[in-house]
Formats: sequence, C-alpha cells, structure tokens
Amino acid sequence: MRVLVVEDERILADTIAEGLRRHSLAVDVAYDGDAALERLGVNEYDVLILDRDLPTIHGDEVCRSVVESRSGTRVLMLTAAVQVSDRVSGLALGADDYLPKPFAFAELVARVRALGRRSRTASPPILERAGIRLDPNRREVQRDGHFVRLSRKEFAVLEELLRAEGAVVTSEQLLERAWDEHIDPFTNVVRVTLMTLRRKLGPPPVIETVHGVGYRIP
Repeated sequence: MRVLVVEDERILADTIAEGLRRHSLAVDVAYDGDAALERLGVNEYDVLILDRDLPTIHGDEVCRSVVESRSGTRVLMLTAAVQVSDRVSGLALGADDYLPKPFAFAELVARVRALGRRSRTASPPILERAGIRLDPNRREVQRDGHFVRLSRKEFAVLEELLRAEGAVVTSEQLLERAWDEHIDPFTNVVRVTLMTLRRKLGPPPVIETVHGVGYRIP
C-alpha cells in the first residue's frame, strides 16, 4: 500500500511517515499543498493523509482536486479542530474519513489500512493463499501454520502478491506500491527482495516467476 502524508508540521509529518513505514507501508511526504498536488499528479496513492490547514494551497482544495480526479485515492483528513461542524464540512468536501488531533497512532494505522482496502477491489482483512496466511494489522505471516519473520519490504511485497489473487504483478508495480518515490527505478531491489522472501518462506517454492512479465502466487 502506498500513502502520501501531507502535513506542514515537519516533525509530525516525518514521525507519521516513519511510523507507517514500520507497518510495511510505502510512504511519501509533502509539507504544503503545492507539493502535495505535484506528487498526486505523478504517483498513484492508495491513501492520502491530509492536514486541513496547509500553506500555499489549502487542504480543502487538495481534497477537492483528489475527488474531482476520480483517482481512487482515499482521503483521511487530519485537523486540530474538534467541532462536529468541522468534521461534517470536511466529509462534505469528499474526504473518506476524519481524525482530529491529537490521535492515537494505532487508530491512525487502522484507519489507513481500512481505507487502503477500499481503494482497490475489496479484499479480506487477512490474506490467505497457497498455505500462506498474512495478517496486515498484526504484521504476522504464517506458512502451513508456522510463523515466518520477514523484513518490512519482504512483508510488503508478499502482501501485494497475495492481494493480486493469482494474477501477475510486475516489478514496476511492486516498486510503485512497496517503495517510496526515492527508490531508483533501475535498481535490482525487487529481485533481491524476492530472493530472500522465497528463502524465508521455504520449500516447496510458492512464488512463481513469469519470465518477461512479473511474479505471482498461483
């Protein structure tokens, strides 16, 4: 899942981003409305975490732009305002969810996960295929009943392959969804991550390489 955090308080923005990365999410950060619209025009995001009071371009205008684009990006608004009228007006703009500051980080993660599931074809909270069971909320993976310890990126790649439900996922799609905008598009990080992921999952091999196309779990 790929997330864009837009927040003008830099320490808060970077803290949110790092916390989400610990949950195996790919996260980009913008500190004002202009930068947010620029990234939204270049990258595809599952979820936008949007502070309402932004410099240069107000968060309300960013939200309107996302809604009008029909991109499928889900919007979670953050604000220090706690009045019901503020929440109602934010949702009326087209935001999918609203979280007042201060908030519990566990709740933020849960809301982002829920919105991410809605940004694509509906999928169950727990993903299971070919003897693999992946729980995104607990960050747990089992194969044939045995727990498997994975790195953040290995977990993110496995989650994308499971969500594809047997369809082929290209290297470009894995880079788009499991890494942030700073990744070198010519890197071999996908191949290396898949190699270690296969080793940790153990025999028999469950991730199939479709030569010239990508990868899948049939």
